[in-house]
Amino acid sequence: MTGGLIRLITAVLTILGSMTLLPAVAHAQADESGTPKFLKLTLDAVAPGTVTTGSDPKLTISGTVTNIGDRVVDDVSVRVQRAAAVDSPSGLRSSLRLDQANYEVTGPFQDVATQLSPGQRKQFSVSIALRAGSEASLGLTDPGVYPLLLNVNGEPAYGTQARLDDARFLLPVLGLPPTGVDGSAEPAVTPPPEASPIATTMIWPLADRPRMVAGKPGSVNGQAELLDDELAASVGKGGRLEQLVAALESVVPAPGRDKGVAGSVCIAIDPDLVSTVQTMTRGYRVLASPSDPSGATREGTGAANAQAWLDRLRALATSMCTVALPFAQVDVSALAAVNDPGLSARALLAPADVVDSILNTQSLRGVSLPDSGSIDDPAGLLLREHGYGTAVLAGSAVSGDGSPADTDNALTSAPTTLTPDVVVGGEQAAPDVVRVPRVSAELPAGTAAGTDPALRVTTFDIWSATALAAVGSNPPTPSFTPSKVRFDVTNDSRAARLQDALGAMTWSALNPSPDRPRSQLLMPPQQWGASREEGVALLKQVELLTRNNLASPRSFTDLVTQAPDPRPFTLEYLPRAAQDAAPEQFIGPVHDQGARVTELMRALVELPESELTPLAFLTPAREDLLRALSLSDRRADNDTLADLHAQRRIDQATRELDTMFSSVSVLPPGGVYTLASEESPLLLVARNELPVAIRVMFRIEAPAETNITDIGEQLLPPSGTRSFQIPTEVSDSRKLVIPIALTTPDGIALGEATSVSVRSNAYGQALAIITACAAILLLLLAGRRLLRRFRGQPDPADEGFTPETVERAGRLRRARQRLQRQ
Repeated sequence: MTGGLIRLITAVLTILGSMTLLPAVAHAQADESGTPKFLKLTLDAVAPGTVTTGSDPKLTISGTVTNIGDRVVDDVSVRVQRAAAVDSPSGLRSSLRLDQANYEVTGPFQDVATQLSPGQRKQFSVSIALRAGSEASLGLTDPGVYPLLLNVNGEPAYGTQARLDDARFLLPVLGLPPTGVDGSAEPAVTPPPEASPIATTMIWPLADRPRMVAGKPGSVNGQAELLDDELAASVGKGGRLEQLVAALESVVPAPGRDKGVAGSVCIAIDPDLVSTVQTMTRGYRVLASPSDPSGATREGTGAANAQAWLDRLRALATSMCTVALPFAQVDVSALAAVNDPGLSARALLAPADVVDSILNTQSLRGVSLPDSGSIDDPAGLLLREHGYGTAVLAGSAVSGDGSPADTDNALTSAPTTLTPDVVVGGEQAAPDVVRVPRVSAELPAGTAAGTDPALRVTTFDIWSATALAAVGSNPPTPSFTPSKVRFDVTNDSRAARLQDALGAMTWSALNPSPDRPRSQLLMPPQQWGASREEGVALLKQVELLTRNNLASPRSFTDLVTQAPDPRPFTLEYLPRAAQDAAPEQFIGPVHDQGARVTELMRALVELPESELTPLAFLTPAREDLLRALSLSDRRADNDTLADLHAQRRIDQATRELDTMFSSVSVLPPGGVYTLASEESPLLLVARNELPVAIRVMFRIEAPAETNITDIGEQLLPPSGTRSFQIPTEVSDSRKLVIPIALTTPDGIALGEATSVSVRSNAYGQALAIITACAAILLLLLAGRRLLRRFRGQPDPADEGFTPETVERAGRLRRARQRLQRQ
């Protein structure tokens, strides 16, 4: 019994020891600071999302608490806290990271769950009054944009009660509802009437990452190849691009009615996206493995989805403002560094034509929307030289009076010591339209008199743009967001990020200031992930501001055509934009391959009977190079994957161009080519495997013994061969090796060089010498014989003949001469 008791005590002590060690070995998830996290609080919905005089007097917040640790958490409860209203533009961002102590107004804790086990989750809903009264409230007294914090407390096993997580968001308040049950106990608080409505314009981007497989030249009947079939899902029901279109459809008015909010929206369309979707409608192939561009493919499944989406977008484009984005979200500053006219024309001049032809619309011309929101002077000059009078950039990407915009330090109220000519990044808003005299281009002949040669910049607010970028799936942090307020927005729920965007859209309308224009351009990121519900909420926010006389819809055309600020401004290429740009390592290769495309384009010929034109054939190669300079997916801290895709595109385009240049060549004759005479022509056969005709020239390195006539420029038919007779003179009967190659008319080598071994039947100089020697010898012998005959001496050549025979021969010769005379 004693031994059993000892074993029991040992087992109990072992269990207690293990329990004691549990806190030390616990592996709960940790936050960025390394502190273990036990609960995850997710905001699901806020009602009302924007408070007005007609709203419910209570704010209702729905959320979910999930136990993400490895131990039980008891007594889970939440409460709502509020900070002071945002009083500066940067506060729309910085207030979301305030310490909990700054959220001074607190509500009571409300129980969520008695206990949550690891992996368990619990949904909840809490309510709190907006205005002070007989119950706990947020104590709101004035309109504004208020930071709110939802705090969750709990007691983890082997711990004490503590704050375990929180969720932060902005609550825009346009007006306050009455507190009485019947709505009459207290009058509603309304916004100050002295502020004029803020003119509001919104860009609605439709873009996607490049999907076309590189290294595939244009053809007539060939099917396009895509890296994957994600675009089919994106334009299909419930996909990202389908939902963006569906949100726009919700605000399109019936024919004959006022456009309202739709009049303030302009659809910004990536030509690479719509051209890719159009190719999908004709059937396409998809790589079985995106990492193997030359591998197996399968049939794409999105033709029907692509057609339906294009039809819906076409209907929207005919009734709303549209503007074309640079091709494939190309980095305009990198494009300027490449400095290739063909690539620049495809990226900047072609987009509007592509969009208009596919969507049957007339897009706004002369306005460029660079994806980065910030460009350098060479990029601005490139835009101006290609007919763009206006670039749409971040307000911090321009500065007045040559003073740089300090976006990183502009996080409090603007210093009062600044001169009126200086624009400080974000706190003092840039004017709607500014003029950049330093970026001016010589205008082409025929330009209307009075046209300003300087580039204009239409600015957008970086704070609302940063908040809009966070809406939806895969939210990026834009390049123009100041470094001091950059944080991982994916830690916040989609509902919280939507509330932040609603607050940012509302702040300028509620906070008039003499040094800020009463206007705003709302600019989401080009590859936007907002859902239909989120998009509708943002559009309805503009409508709500309009109904409350805080905003007035303004068309994008009216914005870009208004007179610029009279002060001179300069471009500021933001450091983060330079960091997020296409790497310099790609500039040289893209330039080199772009030059090769241009060289080949100059040699190709368009034939009336050929359906495929040189432009259609080579345009995919130029587009591949532009996609390599795309800014898509370059907002992440690690852009290794973007670099990999870009390098792969350049490599594939290079290999395809190598194939094109080697597809035109001279066929090697084989063996020795024998000329019938010294002036017989040289017969050659040239082959063109390209599906378009090409102009070529023969480059023949003739030896000294030959004289070969240059036959000049020749035309090779598409996908065929042609024989040529090259006039040749050979003065040597020896076997000669003649190197032969094809070039473009500009001297660019085509195909592999070959050589022809030639032998002529003519003896040439040796025959002339032998003939001359024989003639001299004949003359000498004849002279010798005549001389001996004149002297009457017998000729040694006559030895062996008798005198009678010689005499008889003489008589016969004289008789023959007489007969000839008769």
